[in-house]
Amino acid sequence: MTPSNARSTALMAPALAWLTALMVVPCGLILALGFFRRGIYGGIEYTFTLENFGLLLDPLYAGIFLTSARIAGTATLIAVVIGYAAAYAIAAAPRHRQPFLLFLAVLPFWSNYLIRTYAWIVLLNREGLITQGLRMIGYEGEPPSLLYTEGAVITGLVYNYLPFVILACYAPLSRLNPEMAEASRDLGASPFTTFRRVILPMTLHGIAAGAVFVFVLSIGNFITPALLGGGRFQMIGNLVYAQFLTANDWPFGAALSMALIAIMMGLLTLQAMAAERGSGDRREVADG
Repeated sequence: MTPSNARSTALMAPALAWLTALMVVPCGLILALGFFRRGIYGGIEYTFTLENFGLLLDPLYAGIFLTSARIAGTATLIAVVIGYAAAYAIAAAPRHRQPFLLFLAVLPFWSNYLIRTYAWIVLLNREGLITQGLRMIGYEGEPPSLLYTEGAVITGLVYNYLPFVILACYAPLSRLNPEMAEASRDLGASPFTTFRRVILPMTLHGIAAGAVFVFVLSIGNFITPALLGGGRFQMIGNLVYAQFLTANDWPFGAALSMALIAIMMGLLTLQAMAAERGSGDRREVADG
């Protein structure tokens, strides 16, 4: 081993030890737990079985996975549209204003996740600010049911994870060479064509990164569905929570957790591969 490699290994050792002790080992224990049975009165019966993973294919639990994916996918789509537009506007602003605009974009992260979610309860409940605003402008009918709906859950997910999309999309947008868009316009392309044929393809890796972040964090979320959905919308995160803390079925909860982790790792791997391929393509264009 060369001195340079030895130095790099020594520098990485603390981080690798930290990840191994607090991530790899716990995940391994959870995986092992999924191959045992639940005791008659709860707890764990150390008898090997594959039943817990077989239950994942049950229509009831498969439906919860599909519902979680649909809600997370909808939140991701909305967050990408809004986040990309916001990132585009920030990147198009004068340079000296961009840090302040980015500060405003990440400002919600300065407050606790629970506080941000409870704030939406204040806004969406029947006596909340939205209902009061409607009454101020003359609306006298039955207040709309905004809280404890699927729309409220999606709204909460979009709001809480939108900054991830903005930051992921802003990075490639801020590095774009303005001369490329200018050359496209000089060749007769309309602004929309320039965006579709030049700007969008060169920032797709940022969109993919933001979308994966939102989807992965949303599909496993259990706080937002519990608070804004009122328990009416069972997502996979709520199901895992219930197995560990209510049903006392740790083996099945472990199997659900590992299935969720497998989905997340698969998406993150695909995103990393796409980013690496996009980086290679951009280097080839630059070298050419």
